[in-house]
Amino acid sequence: MNKLYYMYVLLTADNMLYCGFTNDVGQRFATHEAGKGAKFTRPAKRHPLQLIYAEAFETKHDALHAEAMFKQLTRQQKEQFLRNHQVSAFMD
Repeated sequence: MNKLYYMYVLLTADNMLYCGFTNDVGQRFATHEAGKGAKFTRPAKRHPLQLIYAEAFETKHDALHAEAMFKQLTRQQKEQFLRNHQVSAFMD
């Protein structure tokens, strides 16, 4: 079985979206929660974090590409992307 890679999206306590990639979503989320992930997710005001989306890819390249494409979207487009993938955690 091939190793999978993931593009994932976190929702922060201050209603910001963070996108990243990993080969182990659970471990990466735990790293973010421990305040040792990306600089963006380290500040206390961003916690607690919620993992609201993860998508598996067969190659690292594909996961990185998905991450890059998501990061280029506007906030409105990101929210629409998430709604299209049945994610509603960020909506009031």
